[in-house]
Amino acid sequence: MTKGSQLGKHGAGTGTNVQDTCILKFILRGKCMRAKRNVTGRWQIRNWNGTIVLVSFMISTHDFILPVTAGEENKATLLELGAVEPLTKLLTHEDKIVRRNATMIFGILASNNDVKKLLRELDVMNSVIAQLAPEEEVVIHEFASLCLANMSAEYTSKVQIFEHGGLEPLIRLLSSPDPDVKKNSIECIYNLAQDFQCRATIQELNAIPSILELLKSEYPIIQLLALKTLGVITNDKESRAMLRDSQGMDLLIKILETKELNDLHIEALAVIANCLEDMDTMVLIQQTGGLKKLLAFAENSTIPDIQKNAAKAITKAAYDPENRKLFHEQEVEKCLIALLSSESDGTKIAASQAISAMCEHSGSKEFFNHQGIPQLIQLLKSDNEEVREAAALALANLTTCNPANANAAAEADAIDPLINTLSSKRDGAIANAATVLTNMATQEALRGSIQSRDVMGALLAPLRSANTVVQSKAALAVAATACDAEARAELRNSGGLEPLVELLRSKNDEVRRHASWAMTVCASDELMATELCRLGALDILEEINLSVSRKNKFSEAAYNKLLNNNLSLKYSQTGYLSSSNIIGDGFYDYGRINPGTKLLPLKDLCLQEPNDIRAILLVNSKSSDVSPPPSTEDKSSDIGYGRSISSSSSLRRASKEKTSYHFSAGVGSPTEEKSEPTSGRNTALSKGTTKEKGLRKGRGKKEEEKVKEEEELITVPKWAGEGSPEKEWYPPFDPDFCVYVYEVTKSILPINSIKEQIEALAKYVAEKMGGTIPKDKLQDFSWELHISELKFQLKSNVIPIGHIKKGIFYHRALLFKALADKIGIGCSLIRGEYGRAWNEVKLMNKSQKGVIGGLPPPEVYLVDLMFHPGGLIKLKSREADLYRFL
Repeated sequence: MTKGSQLGKHGAGTGTNVQDTCILKFILRGKCMRAKRNVTGRWQIRNWNGTIVLVSFMISTHDFILPVTAGEENKATLLELGAVEPLTKLLTHEDKIVRRNATMIFGILASNNDVKKLLRELDVMNSVIAQLAPEEEVVIHEFASLCLANMSAEYTSKVQIFEHGGLEPLIRLLSSPDPDVKKNSIECIYNLAQDFQCRATIQELNAIPSILELLKSEYPIIQLLALKTLGVITNDKESRAMLRDSQGMDLLIKILETKELNDLHIEALAVIANCLEDMDTMVLIQQTGGLKKLLAFAENSTIPDIQKNAAKAITKAAYDPENRKLFHEQEVEKCLIALLSSESDGTKIAASQAISAMCEHSGSKEFFNHQGIPQLIQLLKSDNEEVREAAALALANLTTCNPANANAAAEADAIDPLINTLSSKRDGAIANAATVLTNMATQEALRGSIQSRDVMGALLAPLRSANTVVQSKAALAVAATACDAEARAELRNSGGLEPLVELLRSKNDEVRRHASWAMTVCASDELMATELCRLGALDILEEINLSVSRKNKFSEAAYNKLLNNNLSLKYSQTGYLSSSNIIGDGFYDYGRINPGTKLLPLKDLCLQEPNDIRAILLVNSKSSDVSPPPSTEDKSSDIGYGRSISSSSSLRRASKEKTSYHFSAGVGSPTEEKSEPTSGRNTALSKGTTKEKGLRKGRGKKEEEKVKEEEELITVPKWAGEGSPEKEWYPPFDPDFCVYVYEVTKSILPINSIKEQIEALAKYVAEKMGGTIPKDKLQDFSWELHISELKFQLKSNVIPIGHIKKGIFYHRALLFKALADKIGIGCSLIRGEYGRAWNEVKLMNKSQKGVIGGLPPPEVYLVDLMFHPGGLIKLKSREADLYRFL
């Protein structure tokens, strides 16, 4: 608090003498200037051309420069005239009066930014600090501390003051009898305290008692600067302990209790907020009744800023678990709920943040279940975006791992304002609202309510946000709400899959993790999985999982989930299908592909010309209902899959009676009625003929008739709608495989023993694939020629599995797995090297006795389909190794 008379009270005498001119010349040395006193007693400083540069009152020799520095324009002029550098030498002048006046000049000049810069370059800090010595006059202390206060506003000057030991004399001057010295000193200390090294030194110099004494000053500016300084230094734990030991909390509480000091309440609350982070201080203030006074003060104050800062103090302290416990005992929740009703948005924000912090205490969460949640939901409807963000944060913390609060929020009609908040302009509000919706969606009843509000459409914008926190929370919300087919369909229809897939490319770990989680949920539907694969999700996940630093458990789960809905790709990439991977119609075995290699769709593979690549095995028992119109003329031409038009008589029998294959209930068996042979068949196709077996079941009869062998016919698979591009494309029908399914369903499914079912099915597969093959005759088994003939006949690389009559390991293993899945036998399919593949099954060994009340783990067996069909070989045996690898 600089005195108004400061610049005038230090004058000494009147009149002039020759020294006036000498001092002036000294100051203006090197400049083309001349000075002359006019009749009024003013000094006129002119250029040599006569222009008046400066006019100043000159009272005495020693006060020559002081009035010149009184204005910003004059300070700049003195700087231009080169007065600053000569003046720095006067700081160490032998004459005490000259030294005093030079110090006074720099105290005023240092408020000019350009002067500050020059003083730093001239390195005068040591000379100024020297003026703070105890033996110097009070007026020198005043202006030297004023100079340092002005200089300390900039970082470089702070460093110079600190390095030249300026803190110690400044702290000493806090006890000066002169209020100006106190004000300048505490202001400089406040500026220095912004640096952590200075704060440590302040603590070492035991400055806190001296600063606390300033709180008793009669000058508000000194009290305010003291509180601001305490607010900075109490960020350090050691300083908080020193303030507590110095009875500083009592002084602070007294300030709050004194209404006349209401202009200091905000800063006092800031210091208290820091001190409440210290558990010992918290206990002390609670024991002395100060905590109750603080809460009452916050609740009853009518000044919004005070309420806001009181709530902030509670927030800072509530981050400590023990503090939360003490706050809960003092029923701080009532105070915070009252603050939510404030008319000030700032107070509402601070109170919401305090509630967020208190939510870590289970008792507080339970308290807010009955009161507080409705008020917070009302704040979600505020026009102030920051208020909505703070309220959403509080609700997010209240509903996390707390179904009761989630229900309370739903009962208070939170869903609509939360979904509306997803379109907020503030990222924090969006992220918090998404979190609340995620917490609520963990309950099925609430999830249905959320889904009915078009939440998927509302999540589109957050999914496309540039903010990683928003992306992460939005993806998590998708994972929580897309738990049923309708919600997933809504997400797909609203275009939500594209941004979700893009999030997999994020460089943020949490975003990738939550996006992968959402992908795992969405891939539960085959249609969704197919769409996600089309959008490139599988490729991105494969790339992520190849990276050691980017992969995570969720990315692996999502990748496997997508593969489980695309078993053809899974088997090609991993060479493994588990017992839970049920082979359905349309599955095809392309063979092994390397990571990163694209697997062409079945349609593209079927339309390719036959080549020398390995035959692609197709499993399909589903026939298209679409057939070409009957033709009176047999114009058989190319019989390849969809590459040319051929007459309908070359594909289907022109007959009034259709063949029918009937399967037992629950198996989903196809039916086909008996057909008559068509005359005029192209005999050139005789090599591709197969025999079909079927059963006719009389309508209305319960018993099945005996199996009758059908007449030999030529079965040529063809895409439905061939020659009609606008019709839907279908994979080729495999009637032989359809017969296999019927026969195993009839003959093997009724067997009670799983082991016997496996053995019977293995023998059946071997019989259909060429029978038993002795090990020494394996090389003579001409399966390659047979496969080549089929490729030629079908004019395609794709061969339905039922067409193969001479198959080895990988043909038989695939047929075994496909048929086993049809009748509910659990088995896996594993691809080996050099055309090897095998099936593994798990069986309980009844001879082993498990622990009481339990069963022994099942044993794994390899199914022999080649050398001794029906044999079960223990997996961990030399015989199993020979079957798999030799």
